[in-house]
Amino acid sequence: MKTLLVLLRKEFIQFRRNKFMPKLVVMFPMMAMLVIPLVTTMDVKNVNVAVVDADKSEISRRIVSDMQASPYLRLSLYAETYHEALDAVEKGAADVILLLPTDYEKKLVSGHAPSISVHANGVNATKGQLGAQYLSQAVTQTLIKLKRERGIVLPRENIYVQNRYNPTLDYRIYMIPALMVILVIMICGFLPALNLVGEKESGTIEQINVSPVSRVTFTLSKLIPYWIIGLMVLTFAMTIAWLAYGLVPTGSLLTIYAATLLFSFVMSGFGVAVANCSSTMQQSMYVMFFFIVIFQLMSGLMTPIDSMPQWAQYITYLVPPRYFIEIMRAVYLKGSAMQDLWPEFVVLAVIAAVMSLIAMLTYKKQS
Repeated sequence: MKTLLVLLRKEFIQFRRNKFMPKLVVMFPMMAMLVIPLVTTMDVKNVNVAVVDADKSEISRRIVSDMQASPYLRLSLYAETYHEALDAVEKGAADVILLLPTDYEKKLVSGHAPSISVHANGVNATKGQLGAQYLSQAVTQTLIKLKRERGIVLPRENIYVQNRYNPTLDYRIYMIPALMVILVIMICGFLPALNLVGEKESGTIEQINVSPVSRVTFTLSKLIPYWIIGLMVLTFAMTIAWLAYGLVPTGSLLTIYAATLLFSFVMSGFGVAVANCSSTMQQSMYVMFFFIVIFQLMSGLMTPIDSMPQWAQYITYLVPPRYFIEIMRAVYLKGSAMQDLWPEFVVLAVIAAVMSLIAMLTYKKQS
């Protein structure tokens, strides 16, 4: 323990004396939180629809059938009750709910039909908005066909749209929690790799190699500072989100910090493992940038995972940021508790243990 404390003190002194890293820790979160939410956009397809058909008539079945013919919509659940459909939305199995009211066909023929309700998942603002539009268009086209075929008079308001969790469908509210994930990736993954390879190039790592320091002690001395810095950066980013956008988490801060700590274990272990296998700063940077691009493209940050090809969706299960992004968005927008997100926590814990083990095993002392 005494050796570990000495090494930790050395790491913090070295970090403070570095002319670049402290500035990066402050400026990068500010730029990411204040600029990126204003300029990012994305496309959507494969919107999962949960149908609640309380009418069970010929017209309601035709509406569902025509909806399934759309290349943008996919029937994911035929629910008996609204609560069953809403539960699917909360679990991520559905993006939009289509509610067909009781006696809809009878009232439609008589000219007094109630509005069809569409409830969209506003956690993903863009997908919720476009999904509701696609579904509304599909239902409207079916009703127009029925008007031509049967001469039915359509009600003035055919469809009523309600957005859950993010009523205004503000894209920034959807993106900001995910941007915090990128901050943790950069701070807890990139900086440990640069720091360790920098010691290799300067020759200071040789002093550790010839000292009686175990793999575990050495690895912890490299990881713990960035676990602490990662939590500080996340707190800083959440403060900016609150002051600049008025966005605060609906759920528990404890859940956010627990997930952040696990993800910090993952990324810092990954960064140290890359540094252990790299000889130069350029080599470690190229490897880290390669994986960071993959993390950004395949984690659901920019593009919804359901919109990716099937083979790519399978690969995303191996991408750690996918689980952290799901946790952050669920806690921020849905108010989900830790018990609701236990599968994501379990996967992050397993990956964190594996990455920390790899970081220790790849460190080879040279006598």
